[in-house]
Amino acid sequence: MENRQFNLWQPHPWHGLEIGPEPPRVVNAYIEITPFDLVKYEVDKRTGYLRVDRPHRTSSQPPALYGFIPRTLCGERFQRLSPRSLRGGSDPLDICVVSERPITKSEIVLLAKVVGGLQMIDDDEADDKIVAVLVNDYIWNWVEDVRTLPSVLIERLEHYFSTYKLVAGEEPKISIDNVYGHLHAWQVIEAAIADYRAAFEA
Repeated sequence: MENRQFNLWQPHPWHGLEIGPEPPRVVNAYIEITPFDLVKYEVDKRTGYLRVDRPHRTSSQPPALYGFIPRTLCGERFQRLSPRSLRGGSDPLDICVVSERPITKSEIVLLAKVVGGLQMIDDDEADDKIVAVLVNDYIWNWVEDVRTLPSVLIERLEHYFSTYKLVAGEEPKISIDNVYGHLHAWQVIEAAIADYRAAFEA
């Protein structure tokens, strides 16, 4: 069959999916974890399957859909935008997506409008979390910048990421230095796209 408009095999979520229709403003988000999950799931980089990373140690659950932007990499260019970090990483760029309707299924792809982000450092490694809203969401689609989201939602995101790896009796290794708006978030995404292309498409 000529001009086949579908994939014969399921594409790898990180390398096979498109970044999105209007990056860095509107991107695809591959969802690994929902607000209803008590276990942290993560895409296996080699196979593309979703695997169990670890059970949540505490009762904390993600306050938004959590996943990553395909064809991004938290590399050198990305790290330069996080002044206090010492290095980038080898993972795609994380994204949290706010939705009014409960979405209980992971391993899905959705369109997300980028509105800001959290500048996070995990054990000296730049590990930003992009914040977005579901495209065409009847409640949140009007939001253009993270500063117009309810402050309690941002506080919940900060609390979750500050504590989700916390071990009793140990010093925390995670810090959130800044909550930034959509313009800086676009720069972060563009840097992560450039890092991906340099690593995998050069």
